Amino acid sequence: MLSSSREDKNGAASSIAADVAIKLVSAIPNALLKPFILDLSHALSCLLPARQIQISVACATALNLIISNVPSKSEEALWEILKKSEVVLHLIGIIRDFSGAVNPVECIQPLFSLLSTILCRWPLSRFPVWSDAKLMEALYDIYVKPDFSVRAEVLKLYSAIALCGIGAKKLLEHGEGILLEMVECMGQSRPHHVRIEAFRLAQCIVINEETGLKRMSSCCEPVVKAIINAIDECSLQPEIVTNQQTCLLEEASRLVALITRWAGQHHNYFWKHGIDRALLCLLLGKCPKQLYEGILSLEDEIHIVRDGLKSNYFPGLRVYIWEILGWLATNFNEDVYLKKSSNRLLIDVLLSCACLEFTELFMGWRQICQSDVVNASKNESILRAIMMMIYSPSNYIASKTTSMLTKMLEPNKSYLRDFRHTLTGISCGIISGMPNILLVANLLCLICCVGLPQYTMWDKNAECRKAIVSFVKWCLSNEVHFDRVSYSPHLHFNFHERACCQGPSKEWEGRDVLLLYSFVGLAELIQLGSLTNERDTSFLSIGFTEDELISQLQDICSGCYAPGLKWYAAHILSLLGFYGFPSKFGNKIGRALEGCAYSDIRFIHTNGKSLNVHGVILAARCASLLPPNWLPVNEKDPNYSSFTDKNSSVKTQKEVCLSSHVDDDAMAKLLEYVYRGYLQAGEELAKKLRSLAKHCRIQTLVHILCRRRPKWGTPFPIFNLVAALGPVGHHFSDIILEAKSTKQTSWKCDFCALYVPHMHVHKVILWLSCDYLRALLQSGMKESHSEIIKVPVSWEAMVKLVEWFYSDKLPDPPSECLWHNMDDQEKMNELQSYVELCWLAEFWFLEDLQEVCLNLIVACLEIAHHLSVSVLQMAGDFSLWKLAEIAADFIAPLYSQLRNCGDLEALDERLLSMIRAASIRLSQEGN
Repeated sequence: MLSSSREDKNGAASSIAADVAIKLVSAIPNALLKPFILDLSHALSCLLPARQIQISVACATALNLIISNVPSKSEEALWEILKKSEVVLHLIGIIRDFSGAVNPVECIQPLFSLLSTILCRWPLSRFPVWSDAKLMEALYDIYVKPDFSVRAEVLKLYSAIALCGIGAKKLLEHGEGILLEMVECMGQSRPHHVRIEAFRLAQCIVINEETGLKRMSSCCEPVVKAIINAIDECSLQPEIVTNQQTCLLEEASRLVALITRWAGQHHNYFWKHGIDRALLCLLLGKCPKQLYEGILSLEDEIHIVRDGLKSNYFPGLRVYIWEILGWLATNFNEDVYLKKSSNRLLIDVLLSCACLEFTELFMGWRQICQSDVVNASKNESILRAIMMMIYSPSNYIASKTTSMLTKMLEPNKSYLRDFRHTLTGISCGIISGMPNILLVANLLCLICCVGLPQYTMWDKNAECRKAIVSFVKWCLSNEVHFDRVSYSPHLHFNFHERACCQGPSKEWEGRDVLLLYSFVGLAELIQLGSLTNERDTSFLSIGFTEDELISQLQDICSGCYAPGLKWYAAHILSLLGFYGFPSKFGNKIGRALEGCAYSDIRFIHTNGKSLNVHGVILAARCASLLPPNWLPVNEKDPNYSSFTDKNSSVKTQKEVCLSSHVDDDAMAKLLEYVYRGYLQAGEELAKKLRSLAKHCRIQTLVHILCRRRPKWGTPFPIFNLVAALGPVGHHFSDIILEAKSTKQTSWKCDFCALYVPHMHVHKVILWLSCDYLRALLQSGMKESHSEIIKVPVSWEAMVKLVEWFYSDKLPDPPSECLWHNMDDQEKMNELQSYVELCWLAEFWFLEDLQEVCLNLIVACLEIAHHLSVSVLQMAGDFSLWKLAEIAADFIAPLYSQLRNCGDLEALDERLLSMIRAASIRLSQEGN
């Protein structure tokens, strides 16, 4: 019927066919409809761009119903149909054109809805939407209109766009208008479905702290007020709350959980506007009057809390409440939040709620959760919240929590037995196949116990200590990787797993949750030992020698792990006398301390000892060590008088006499941290160093020297010298790198009058980063005295090379939306600079750089196989035979097809032979 309607020039027939399709899709069960989904979708997609808007609307309605219920196995095939039919482009065109039409916009609501559904489900569909400036303007014009039914659809569409990190940036580039309208839509006077969509949009915006939360700062307090108002309003009469109000509460609570995981001013706003009162209303129904009348005893608090929790209001929100409480405890500011006694009482009762919930769960663990995956998933959030409260940076939160739990828990050491047996059984291989959530729950319970004052009484024989150490050993020896999202359903929000272009994952706990939590326990055990003995770590021998543990912790700090795991590895190292943040790049830069090549500052102690250092490294890592108001003149300045002997690697140095209060050993260790990011020191020297680090305002070093617990959510410190490439480092520049000729017709430098592409860099960094350049600079030949080194690669490649020298990192090529929407020539242009660097790395002896470049190229070829022939040709031009073999392996499965269509004719015989050999290997492996 639909096939004939496409050929029928009479729009009425097409309209009838589309209406019938809606009725069929609505009435027929999915199981019966499944065999016809793709054919029906193809027909409707072809009808969508009809001239009559009612036909387009009917087709959009039917397609939306199909897509909303399509099984995951059919998603890829359905996307191919939508892509070939250019459904997204047609929807963009219709909406864009209709926005200025006379007809009311609500006529095309189904088109908005279909576009939102497609964008949510298929990330590759988002680029054409957020990159269309006219469409974005049209959407904003519709968005600010007073019709809330249409505004809800635009909010949905904005949420789908914001699932793409770049799309979120594009939305926020429109200025504060979108955010202010979003806040206005959260208001109490708006329909519930509009408010729900506004909260969902805010969730999508704050997925990423950098692109979302920071840009929302201008309207952060209004957002917080809207959230608190929604919670207060819906929890006033919990007995008669509607389904829509429950949904509104869930979206508001999920938004709070997302926002509070980041530190910032918004925490002050939440406490200012009564987050404690709001959460208590959700837990207890209403805040009892006693909470506003004065001081309560702990017994009275427990009585009030127990009665309130039994009422079991909003049970589905408990997981969000505990999630929120954990983050609030982590970021609690005592100086701000405890000014009023009423505040203190509300906070105490809120903590009592969590402690009582934990106590009842803990005391009935064997009966409730030991083998119940569903209950364990629900209870994970309270276990984690209690852990974050016990180990909170706030002394008030930590002491209150441990005090309450000490009184609530019966003095019975049998609590620990089940958890200990579980972890020991897993470590020894006796227990296997236990669900991840039960592993996590047992571990969290034991970690919470370790933080309580009565732990040492419970574990007199150190059985739990042995269990945790053995479990750490087991985690380090086994590849057990999973994240919280895999076992905590409440962390999922609408299409969370389909977000794109968000940059590297910044989840603090990452995919090594078991190892992270076991590190938390291990750190507390070492800390407990240091309180009773002089750094007693003999118990570590249960799992490994101390040297083995130190080596593995250093590897974690310098490896590609989540920030939380790296922080706790660094924390444990500090408890063992190693302070800082080990990194491969730090080890490289640290070699500059071993010799005085290109040093331009000499620190002189009162005892005559001296230290040669480099101004550029101090400027990038600790500018407070530079002499006051001192900036060395630059060679490009008109008043420059050379302080470098061109025939020597030793500069004329600025001498700085240090105060007699500066300990020479502490100063040496401070410089070791500045250069390496890491140091070893005994207790006495660490105390002196702490004082010096405070004076120099190196907060990360002060934190680690004080052996404070890592604050949950804090970014891991990154060691690099990229700041030296900016204005602060230019003052110390003593050489120029010049790129090969570029296609650019004009060139302008911010620092000098040279008209060719170049960068101002530093000999000491080149000397440390590249054996070839070190040999060149020390050779005594003509090139070693030149002020310019010519680099035989393009400007784009040289920029990446310099970033590698100053950070040990290469910028990634465009990915996800940007990559998939580039044409083949644009993609090859991006890959060319990495191929050039591969070639340069080969004869500049930069093996690590070459490996990284190869991995990046391979990653691109894995999602764009058809580029393999061009990459093979480029590899042949540069005589990069390893890369050529990799490209040949990608071509091998398509060898016959490419040969028959003539796509390989441009390749020379050597490259063709490599493809044939790869094809033969592939066929032999298949046989």
